[in-house]
Amino acid sequence: MQEILEKLEQKRQAARLGGGRRRIEAQHARGKLTARERIELLLDPGSFEETDMFVEHRCTDFGMDQQHIPGDGVVTGQGTIDGRLVFVFAQDFTVFGGSLSEAHAEKICKIMDRAIKVGAPVIGLNDSGGARIQEGVASLAGYAEVFQRNVLASGVIPQISVIMGPCAGGAVYSPAMTDFIFMVQDSSYMFVTGPDVVKTVTNEIVTAEELGGATTHTQRSGVADLAFESDVEALAEVRRLFGFLPLNNREKPPVRPTDDPPDREEPSLDTLVPANPNKPYDMKELIYKVVDEGEFFEIAPDFAKNIITGFARIEGSTVGIVANQPMVLAGCLDIDSSRKAARFVRFCDCFNIPLVTFVDVPGFLPGTAQEYGGIIKHGAKLLYAYAEATVPKVTVITRKAYGGAYVVMASKHLRGDVNYAWPTAEIAVMGPKGAVEIIFRADLGDPAKIEQRTQDYRERFANPFVAARRGFIDDVIMPHGTRRRIAQSLRWLRTKKLEYPWKKHGNIPL
Repeated sequence: MQEILEKLEQKRQAARLGGGRRRIEAQHARGKLTARERIELLLDPGSFEETDMFVEHRCTDFGMDQQHIPGDGVVTGQGTIDGRLVFVFAQDFTVFGGSLSEAHAEKICKIMDRAIKVGAPVIGLNDSGGARIQEGVASLAGYAEVFQRNVLASGVIPQISVIMGPCAGGAVYSPAMTDFIFMVQDSSYMFVTGPDVVKTVTNEIVTAEELGGATTHTQRSGVADLAFESDVEALAEVRRLFGFLPLNNREKPPVRPTDDPPDREEPSLDTLVPANPNKPYDMKELIYKVVDEGEFFEIAPDFAKNIITGFARIEGSTVGIVANQPMVLAGCLDIDSSRKAARFVRFCDCFNIPLVTFVDVPGFLPGTAQEYGGIIKHGAKLLYAYAEATVPKVTVITRKAYGGAYVVMASKHLRGDVNYAWPTAEIAVMGPKGAVEIIFRADLGDPAKIEQRTQDYRERFANPFVAARRGFIDDVIMPHGTRRRIAQSLRWLRTKKLEYPWKKHGNIPL
């Protein structure tokens, strides 16, 4: 019996070594952790239970029958984060460059199936050279099986991808279908075709970092949500994000005890909005002062900065925050901000996370670039997302809410549950100056008359009371009491139930 136990331990040691000491050292030399080191940092100490440690590939071509390493390039299993169940897979670059084989894919699919079955999130740590060429179509079939699980899991359990090395070709489509993508600066990249192929086909000369690095995807493409300086920082932030999320779509968001009183007032908010309607202010100041303990986990902070998305807590419960940012493009909605916010709103709706929306939007960004780029369809994505959402929706208009953008930003007309406005709110078809120049076009030659008519229009329409008289605004509130009013609204909305007529699914304007 002792001999058998010793043999088992030898096999475990071989599996834990992955590609061997030399390759582990090479991984460390690149500033990267190994798959097992990453899992140890991500999960609670001692909680990881590994699955399929002894699985090996079944390929016999190109001398592969002479190369067998237990685990076959991916470490899979389950553990806990802050005591809550999570399933995880971590590709091991020290084993065949983390390439995906048929057996490798089967291991990932097994834990994804288990996660869907029991209702727990999946976190994927990607570090792979792509499909294992020696296996041909079998490895491609493996990718397709993983993709199918991503689709089945979508909206059922949260899926988080962390790109911690190369992720190229077909491999990028699995992270693309997950809910959040994190990257690591200077050591991770994502692209469908690499720099060599790009050069051959288009004659463009570009580096891997320029083509698909963390900066590219967090600032230009919007493919990734956040980028971090190291593996350690990325994994710590995944743990932080995990704390905001429910385990599955049948659970309410987690509740964390807080000493921050729900009726706390913030007198400084009374002077947040400048007297000059054209002067910007930082909407993040409002967010930090309203949420519990000033903690806000922003999603995609470097992409489409004219809209803010992220998670916070009110009375200890998770809420999703969407807010226009007057400091960037005056808070206008454009293609990128509409896509960013729509995706976030739909995630929150999938997982029962109430939505709190702060509005200061002068309209949709004008210009040929926007129209040619399809702002009509992209703007409709955000409209569709808010209209479709059945979670509690609380909206606060701080200043401008003009035209179609007013409607899109969780207005009462899209079944907003509670819609507040500050006294500084201006709710109208368009700004006073533009409106007057259209209505009183005959007076354009008389600046004094136009100025008077603009002032008259502002007093008559550029305020929250016209909308309040029609019931489109539930109340005009003092800015310092915003936290208290939001907390009260969310409290009575906890038992909200809203159902649609039966349908297979809607057809969001993609």
